[in-house]
Amino acid sequence: MSVLTRDEAQTRAQLLDVHHYRVDLDLTTGDETFQSRSVIRFTARAAGDTFVELKPETLHSALLDDEPLDITALDGNRLPLRLTEGDHTLRISTTMRYSRTGEGMHRFTDPTDGESYVYTQLFMEDVQRVFAAFDQPDLKAVFELSVTAPEGWTVLSNGITEQQPDGRWQAAPTPLLSTYFVCVAAGPWHTIRTEHAGLPFGIHCRRSLAAHLDADADEILAVTKACYDRYHEKFDEPYPFDSYDQAFVPEFNAGAMENPGLVTFRDEFVFRSAVTVTERQTRAMVVAHEMAHMWFGDLVTLRWWDDIWLNESFAEYMGYQTVNEACSDLFPDTWIDFGVTRKAWGYEADQRPSTHPVAPDPEAVPDTASALLNFDGISYAKGASALRQLVAWLGEKDFLAGINIHFKRHKFGNATLADFIDNLAAATDRDVHAWAEQWLRTTGVDTLTPRLDGEGSQWRLHVDRDGSRPHRIQAGIYDRRPDGELALRERRELDVPQEAPAELTGPRPDLVVLNDGDLTYTKLRFDEVSEESALRGLSRIPDALTRAVVWNAMRDMVRDGDLAPADYLEFALAHLPHETELALVQGVLGFARTQIADRYVAEDERPAALAAIGEIARALLRRTEDGEAPGLRLTAVRACIDSATTPDKIASWLDEGTVHGGPELDPELRWRILARLAVLGATDETVIAAERERDPSATGQEGAARCRASLPTPEAKAAAWSSLFDSDDLSNYLFTATAQGFWQPEQAELVREYVPRFYEAAVALGDRRGPAMAEAAGRYAFPAYAIDAESLALGRSHLADDAMIPALHRKLVDQLDDLNRALRIRTT
Repeated sequence: MSVLTRDEAQTRAQLLDVHHYRVDLDLTTGDETFQSRSVIRFTARAAGDTFVELKPETLHSALLDDEPLDITALDGNRLPLRLTEGDHTLRISTTMRYSRTGEGMHRFTDPTDGESYVYTQLFMEDVQRVFAAFDQPDLKAVFELSVTAPEGWTVLSNGITEQQPDGRWQAAPTPLLSTYFVCVAAGPWHTIRTEHAGLPFGIHCRRSLAAHLDADADEILAVTKACYDRYHEKFDEPYPFDSYDQAFVPEFNAGAMENPGLVTFRDEFVFRSAVTVTERQTRAMVVAHEMAHMWFGDLVTLRWWDDIWLNESFAEYMGYQTVNEACSDLFPDTWIDFGVTRKAWGYEADQRPSTHPVAPDPEAVPDTASALLNFDGISYAKGASALRQLVAWLGEKDFLAGINIHFKRHKFGNATLADFIDNLAAATDRDVHAWAEQWLRTTGVDTLTPRLDGEGSQWRLHVDRDGSRPHRIQAGIYDRRPDGELALRERRELDVPQEAPAELTGPRPDLVVLNDGDLTYTKLRFDEVSEESALRGLSRIPDALTRAVVWNAMRDMVRDGDLAPADYLEFALAHLPHETELALVQGVLGFARTQIADRYVAEDERPAALAAIGEIARALLRRTEDGEAPGLRLTAVRACIDSATTPDKIASWLDEGTVHGGPELDPELRWRILARLAVLGATDETVIAAERERDPSATGQEGAARCRASLPTPEAKAAAWSSLFDSDDLSNYLFTATAQGFWQPEQAELVREYVPRFYEAAVALGDRRGPAMAEAAGRYAFPAYAIDAESLALGRSHLADDAMIPALHRKLVDQLDDLNRALRIRTT
């Protein structure tokens, strides 16, 4: 299949003005394929040659101005068109194939009740899997969809959709949209409808999740309405579509997708087991993130994929900020979770060889295949951090004024980075263009370190910068009280680089925390006195966001080889049992378990690392016996399970159906325990099958696949490997679950023979099944626990494989860099 190049898109955009699509889909023709008919009305500004894109199972006919085209001329995904100047109508009839990879029109049959559901994910190039289109973001058009669906199904789309007397479902014509925003979701949905601000709102899920959606509906709708109202306070342009539906769909690859008027979410956000308030906050943030896209992305859309950060960074920043403002009665400070969890994604991505500017040069994104690689921690987390710093430097009033100019000038059109910066500059006297060059066109992470000199009650604070970006920060100045608490003396606003050191009055501070408040994007280090105070007194810092900043600095010190992993665990053991902020406990335990215990300590040190994590978890369990902190207790239970080195305790929980002192085991905890027992060789296929019968859901199906792949026998590993790479039967979610079970640190020797087999198998898989599955293979099926020089050299030798598709190549570059970092930390 040919990828679309930027040059080709520019040429076609100069030639064509696309007006209207009429798309008719027939979903009643079987479980494997569906019928698709497109009628496209457009104007050619001059005579010329171009093409329309489609990826059909069968192309039945194509007519240009009622004249048949040669359908054998279809070359990959391109049907050539020779146009005269003027208006044209293109009619194309195809049979299309349903997907099981989360791309195009994905079809899912619920194992709980046998009901089937379909939904579209048309991002980047996948509209071509559903209907023929001039598939690029700057050829916007009106879309009018009709869908023939099986009896008993409901069809959702971008606009209000109603069933006609002949049984077809007709969606209202859309405003001007890019092709990748068109959405259809069809099936026997469980639906809850309401109205807000004069618009119909709806939430939808598959029937087997109805009770769980009902339980959370009030919260989901309250968040949705609060964010909607808050955006209307911020933005001058009103919500631009005729309804707002949110569909929680199965086997969804992303967190969510901002289809105008019909946002699709992964249906794990319909919680069927107990979750923490932080996980509910994450769902709220995703709701807010996708709603922000209704303006930034949908109303005003990028012209080419080099500006994807404009969509994602903005929505990421607005998602966290808006939940913080509009839903503070439901959730704690969202920026704590962003700082300790999400921001790490950006820091890690920005220190790999694959790093790129937040806003890459257009020449660095020459085609759609390269554009797909930029959906990463830089476009999301680093970009959001940069915008947060911009707001701190510019002021929110001027920032929002610039945003509203942007919306007004480009609504229902396309815009570029240059447009965005010009519109911000129109609202302020500050040099936004220079700021953008320094922040958006550069790569890497700066490091800031405090340095104090003076004596008595007069001290000067210098900020040493390793890097090139300007920063507006707060420096927190702390003194240790007799009771050990690190009390805030003052927060001082600083611009880095400094024109002069900051003058401090009083005794030498016991602790200086740069970037207190986490308003910029940088790594931090401490002066010698502050480092001792921070590491020994971390839990005595009153503000949770300041503690998050210190924990982040410690994580970076471990990753950079400046703090031994064992020391990090020692400090976690000293401070986490006293921590009150759930997001911090989850973030620190997650890093300790998945990075330190699994990758950064040597094999012979791993039992001690797991023991330390288990001790932290048990301390938290003791602290939460009164039932006052259920989220903290649930986090501790999960950590106890994941760090278990012997099966007895967690096996007794499974047998009894409860943790002593609570909670009772729900499906998530039962599968978590069984997966750990499988790794430890303390269960078998009979028990897994019985648990699968107990939980016949899709999640149970995935849990069983994960457990079977985790069993420490040659037969189990051979079967799992075969299902991953020797056939294409697994859906995207079942592939992921199986891959997650296959590689385990405890089983490194058992699976060593598969390490060299991975590369050839993954390349072949990517070639057969495309970028979504290639990315899944690189992310989940990579031999991450083979941490040795031989494995690193083997992986690097395969990076030159010309058959490797870009999505897999990028993922392997990142994985091998992480492996190299782990190896370096182990040998420091």
